[in-house]
Amino acid sequence: MYKPITLKDIAIALDLSPSTVSRALRDTYDISEKTKKLVNDYATLVNYQSNPMAAGLRSKKSKSIGIVVPDLANSFFSQAISGIESIAEKEGYHTIISQTKDSYHKEIEVINHMANRYVDGLIITMSSETTEYTHLQQMHKSGLPIVFFDRIVDEINTYKVVCNNFESCYKATTQLIENGKRNIAFLANAPQLSISKERIGGYKTAMTDQLISSRDELIKFCPSGGSDYEEVELAIKQLMALDESPDAIFVAGDRLSMACLRAVKNLGIKSDELSIIGFSNVDIIDLLQTPISHIRQRAFEMGQISMTMLLKIIETKYPITDFETKVIDADIFWMEHLSV
Repeated sequence: MYKPITLKDIAIALDLSPSTVSRALRDTYDISEKTKKLVNDYATLVNYQSNPMAAGLRSKKSKSIGIVVPDLANSFFSQAISGIESIAEKEGYHTIISQTKDSYHKEIEVINHMANRYVDGLIITMSSETTEYTHLQQMHKSGLPIVFFDRIVDEINTYKVVCNNFESCYKATTQLIENGKRNIAFLANAPQLSISKERIGGYKTAMTDQLISSRDELIKFCPSGGSDYEEVELAIKQLMALDESPDAIFVAGDRLSMACLRAVKNLGIKSDELSIIGFSNVDIIDLLQTPISHIRQRAFEMGQISMTMLLKIIETKYPITDFETKVIDADIFWMEHLSV
């Protein structure tokens, strides 16, 4: 019965370790040219054929990319995935897409599953429940290429792609103030997320620069990110019940903006009572009944850049140590009465 030649057979014949043989066949930087020639010549002599499944186990060259996002129904994430896939398909890679539903435990489960399927790399944005990153640090340390986009992790040194959150919120808050708004509330996602910190930072700095104190009572966190409607409605009720109730509200999340609009409508709050600006990539936002100015992230472009960065890690023969965080501008669209 025919038994195909294996890596182990080559290693025994040449008195090398299987890992050395594997790296030589993959042309990695840490194997000498002499050893590479020895291994490749012998592999040709014995008609060695790599097993695609085994090759995936050894080299993680499955031509598959894992994409992990909190919510596939979120317009921003679906547009970013389209950007990722536009580059992946062109380069011959398949995508495996999973959503965490903003659950920390689901995030761990999904990432472990993808790693066990030997994806070549991960593009990920964090769930709102995640406060520690051991699972990702272990994957990164083991050599799995990872690129973060949108919600990033500062503790892991790799490529990252983000919106210019601070500047966008600074500009939008400044414009609200220049249009006469003084009691500007801020509705944010989970407080530990990078996007929450950056967006609140832009809001607070704009208030300070315009000589208006940012009151803590005007900042509300909705850790569910808008998926729990009651949480959002309660936050709006609390804001409107303040002695100095807000004359404008800044909503720092895509799905959160939609939940806020629903709450405002259900609570009977008129558009002339409360100006609203929120992050939103919903294509039909101009058709919504309640007027809303909005910040639109360039999600498709962010996805394309994320995939391009991941390919740099996957396909390089040498380790990358100098990573960058790419900051992408966002576009602000104002309702007519608040326009510049």
